[in-house]
Amino acid sequence: MTTVENANTELVRAVFDRMARGDMRALGEAMADDFAWIFPGDWSWAGTWAPKSVVLHELLRPLMAQFVSYRLAADSVLGDGDRVVVQARGHGVTTRGEAYEQTYCMIFRVAEGRLAEVVEYCNTALVERVLDPIGPPPGASRGE
Repeated sequence: MTTVENANTELVRAVFDRMARGDMRALGEAMADDFAWIFPGDWSWAGTWAPKSVVLHELLRPLMAQFVSYRLAADSVLGDGDRVVVQARGHGVTTRGEAYEQTYCMIFRVAEGRLAEVVEYCNTALVERVLDPIGPPPGASRGE
């Protein structure tokens, strides 16, 4: 593993270590200003949420407001060049008292020591069943 690959992997690992302890600010603090969050597929949140200000205010803020508690922990972190793949589990309780036990595969792109992008794969049926809708991302066309 090169020094850059190691630094990228350690950046992502450090973010997830903080989130596992409940410090969800870690993710936003590591994002580049032009950060993009991509949800593939055909579901209510699908599309690209960008830049960082949109991700923080229109995606993450309304999402996290739906939880009384939430933790996100990495099970595995693997780096390859500017990509870092994370297999993770989320554990939470919604404001309605529903359990939110989520599994994730997140593929981060790191540029110049900042998170530039993430493509997130998760249990979309759980999202649609347990959480209030917050998507699609601004400017998204449902026909795409």
